[in-house]
Amino acid sequence: MKKQEVILCDKLEKELLYAMGSKSYDKLFVLTDEHTALYCLPVIKEFLQKYHAIFMTIPAGDLNKTVETLVNVWTQLSNKGATRHSLLINLGGGMTTDLGGFAAATFKRGIRYINIPTTLLAMVDASVGGKTGINFNGLKNEVGVFALADNVLIDTNFLKTLDRENLFSGYAEMLKHGLISNVKHWAELLNFSTDEIDYVKLKVLVGKSVQIKENIVEQDPFEQGIRKALNLGHTVGHAFESLSFEENRPVLHGYAVAWGMVCELYLSSIKTGFPADKLRQTIYFIKENYGCFAIDCNKYDKLYAYMLHDKKNTAGIINFTLLKEVGDICINQSADKEEIFEMFDFYRECMGL
Repeated sequence: MKKQEVILCDKLEKELLYAMGSKSYDKLFVLTDEHTALYCLPVIKEFLQKYHAIFMTIPAGDLNKTVETLVNVWTQLSNKGATRHSLLINLGGGMTTDLGGFAAATFKRGIRYINIPTTLLAMVDASVGGKTGINFNGLKNEVGVFALADNVLIDTNFLKTLDRENLFSGYAEMLKHGLISNVKHWAELLNFSTDEIDYVKLKVLVGKSVQIKENIVEQDPFEQGIRKALNLGHTVGHAFESLSFEENRPVLHGYAVAWGMVCELYLSSIKTGFPADKLRQTIYFIKENYGCFAIDCNKYDKLYAYMLHDKKNTAGIINFTLLKEVGDICINQSADKEEIFEMFDFYRECMGL
């Protein structure tokens, strides 16, 4: 897989000009959702119009990361004359970069694309690393391909447009990166003031977080080994997320991952010896900043069923990434049904449910 160029921007137009100029293309397309079309596109729209950009807008929200929306993008590309030599810019959050990347990777068997993430979640996770896809059959990211964007341009000024919930959705992935990297970075993430956001400090933390993910993806682009470290919190988190959609009480991805980390760090404590003090500190931060996702014991079987469908599994064995210590990663771990139900008991107890 080619190497992806990720740029932490000081001047977005300058970096975008560089990215566009480094490749030849016949037509330029720009994909936004309804929110980024309103709040983010105006920052670069005049610049893009100089290059006769064709703008496409899709509905916002993860509930719209569907086959129907994907077909809509394909149709617009086809009807507006896109060729294998066209270029697509995805301007938006993780939903837009996931779906837009998948559209680019599959239209005409693949066209080039650039990601400009506008949410914290997209900056540190979704837009980096080449995972693209859509939700399908009630399951998160069930259909997709690995396809790296040519460039990822990160302008943290967009973060000032986010509400607290969307900012913290992305911060959960940063916390995950801290847990799989080193104690110093994990500690500075826990100590970051979440009451008054220091955007200068946040930009520095974003840069560190992206570098952690880039280093892992470069070692293992197709998730055969160490890239599975990035799945910490996601086996349970995706189950929480799927249940939230089924029950019409949708939660943001990062919140589900945060609650998933509570569960999977508990498994780490009983199966691989993750230290109790670091477990308590991490759970305290999550509980204070993310609240909880309410479940009772009647939901355990449904959550377990969702976990059985997780694409990381092999031969029906639920696959977890666990930790011995911050930065000491144990991939390809498993737990039986009894242990998983005990994990849910722990989650409910420590979250006060």
